[in-house]
This record gives sequence, C-alpha cells and structure tokens, in this order.
Amino acid sequence: MIAHPALQNIGADVPVVVTTDRTLRVKIIDSCGMTCTFCHNEGTPVTTDNRARKIGVFTPSGPSGRVSIYAASNGARFLSAPVFPDQAFQEALAQLRHALGFNEVHLTGGEPTLHRQLPQIIAVAKESGYKVNVTSNGENGHRVLDACARAGLDHVNFSVFGTTPEELAAVQHARYRTAALAQRKIDALDQSIRRATEAGIGARANVVLPNLSHVPRVHRLLDKYSDSLSVRVLSSLADGADSLHAIDQLLHDLDAELEEVRLIAGTSGFRMAYRLPSGRELIVKHIRPLRLPDTCTTCRFNSTTDCEEGYYGVRLYRDTAGDFHVGVCIQRMDLCQPVQEFITGGACSEVARLRASDFRDLTA
Repeated sequence: MIAHPALQNIGADVPVVVTTDRTLRVKIIDSCGMTCTFCHNEGTPVTTDNRARKIGVFTPSGPSGRVSIYAASNGARFLSAPVFPDQAFQEALAQLRHALGFNEVHLTGGEPTLHRQLPQIIAVAKESGYKVNVTSNGENGHRVLDACARAGLDHVNFSVFGTTPEELAAVQHARYRTAALAQRKIDALDQSIRRATEAGIGARANVVLPNLSHVPRVHRLLDKYSDSLSVRVLSSLADGADSLHAIDQLLHDLDAELEEVRLIAGTSGFRMAYRLPSGRELIVKHIRPLRLPDTCTTCRFNSTTDCEEGYYGVRLYRDTAGDFHVGVCIQRMDLCQPVQEFITGGACSEVARLRASDFRDLTA
C-alpha cells in the first residue's frame, strides 16, 4: 500500500527509485540537554525520571522536564542504558546484519553526541561492516565531531527545532523556556554544523513543518545555511493535512520542481527530491501507511488516526541490566524482544517478508 496525498499527482516523467530498507536504528544513550515537548525518545521512558518506578508504571514526564510521549501507553518493559563499544555490541550488530542484511546504522538517543565513547561506537560499527549516521540536536557536536570523523562517521542529521531563540524556547519545557538558553543551544548547533562540514562529514538539517505558521522558519533555515547544509523537510503526522498544506505552500514559494521520488521497501518513510531555481536540492520526507502483515493486523493502534509511524524499521536498545532488545514499533514497546529471540522467532522473518512483498508491490 503506497497511497499518500503527496504521490497522487506525480507526472509520468518523474523517475521513481525503489530501494530496500537496510538501516538499523541504535539508541546509544538516553541523556539529552533538550526538553522538547514532542519527543518520543525512541519509545523508551526517560531513564532518569523512572529509575525508582516499577515496570508497567513508567511516567511519560518527570522532574527532568523531558518527555517520552508514548511511554504512558506503549507497554515499555525496560529502561534504556548507554551502549558501549564492547563485544556484546559487536555481536548484536553481527547477528542482525547476518539475519536481515543491514548495512547502515543510525545512532540515536537522547542526544548521541553526549556519549563519551561515541567515536569508539562509530569505529565498532564501521568495523562490523556498517555505514554510520548520527541524528543530533547539535548541542555538543562541536566538541566531538572531529573525533567522530576520524572514526569514520559518514553523515550527521541535525534536528533543527528553531531558527530563532523564541522558536526554540517555545517547544521546550516551561522551566527551560528562556531566550538566553535557547540562544546558547542555537550557537552550539551552528558550531556543530561548521565542525561537521570542515571535518568532511556529510550534513543535513531536518526540520518538521507542522502548519503554515512554520513556513517562514524553513525559509530562514534555507537562507542561513545556503552553502553549508542540505535541508530535509519532514511532514508532521500529528498535524496531518495542515502539515501537507504547509509543505505545498513552501514548495510553491520556492518554485521547487520535483525531480525524483524515492521509495524504500520495508519502511514507512519515503522521500521526494525537489530542485530549487538556484540548483539546490530540497528533500521532503513523508510517512506512508505501511504495516507488518501479522503483528500490525490485530494491534489496538492499527487505524488511520492512532498509528502515527506505521512500520518504520528495526531499532536496537540496551537496557540497564546490559541486555540488548530489538523493537519494531515505538508505540508498542511491549513487542521488544531480546536479540536472539527476535532473530529465531517470527518477527525477524515477518520483517524479511514485508521487505520482499513491499518491493514487489512498489516496483510493479
């Protein structure tokens, strides 16, 4: 199923490229210096706010000011702990690569650049045969990205939540909603972007576009980083048609021309590549309604309104006891399994079947 409003009026002359999802998302740390009010925290509860709580009574928010928006209802059964560049991590990467042919890891958090051993983690993943990408809010990248580049980091996606202190402060917890703090975060992001480009790391900005009021923010972002950064606009699932309308308006403002549609079999995310009159590329990322054929069928969230991400891909976590878990949905963390159980059970084969069937459907 590929139905999506953005795909309804694609011209016959626009090429459609179909690849297969080979990316493993790895949550390497839970800590973060931001308190964004919309954070899903990769599905896991905020560890520092839940250490004293029992399984089943995790809270989606707490004293830290951070949130995990699905934690109250997703059935999470463990707290996230840092991943270390050790043999256990190597073995998990090797097992999943062998089972599902992964060739890229996407390191997430929390904020990955706060992990003191991030360069070593990157090196382990590279030695295990993976390309390595990191998603970062930029708060600490200027301190570690040189070492990450030497370790082999291929790409960093900078999440940009505000181009002005007022914009960034507006999406932070009330306790930290100050222009001065937001300005320090923006300054750190600018430094991190500069370090990434100087170190030869591929860099892009990810910016969510909820509605028309946020269109000027994207214009400012494009102007500010006119030379150093590619920009990827993400539709907001929570805002639905308002977000799609805003994206249409942005593309109209920019006189953007659609050059290519990039569908990825086995994941709900897909991309549309536009070219601006200046020659600059702009990527728009959407989510299509893809579901696992067995697991999602009876899920309580399986509707057009409740399932926000669809089947997005496989995620790897490490818990506070040192065990690794594999997840397939941040709204259903109760589906997480130990690595070996996932590989030898039905979930792994279901992912492989979905990839194959989705590829056939998309190429047909």
